[in-house]
Amino acid sequence: MAKQVLLDENLPQKLRVLLTGHEVSTTGYRGWAGKTNGALISEAEEAGIDGLLTADQGLNYQQNMRDRAHALVVLSTNRSSVVCASVSRICKAIDAAQPGSFTSNDIGF
Repeated sequence: MAKQVLLDENLPQKLRVLLTGHEVSTTGYRGWAGKTNGALISEAEEAGIDGLLTADQGLNYQQNMRDRAHALVVLSTNRSSVVCASVSRICKAIDAAQPGSFTSNDIGF
């Protein structure tokens, strides 16, 4: 089933079109660029986003996702070549993510 995914501004924006099978929007498109992590997570939840995809390694330590309605998937890098080469793994992580979960996805450096 397709999930609504929010692509954080710290990831390559071309990833949006590579994540086939999901409805992907960006923080910039939604007018949320530059928001703090807490505000971004709250906005995503209010908008009915199923998952936030980011490379912000500290987010898990800053935010409690336990009672949230969406998932957080954190990639180990935002390096464009690595991220784009890992689309299949990223899609699997999004597919497996459950509301309120935090998933760290090591895609290399």
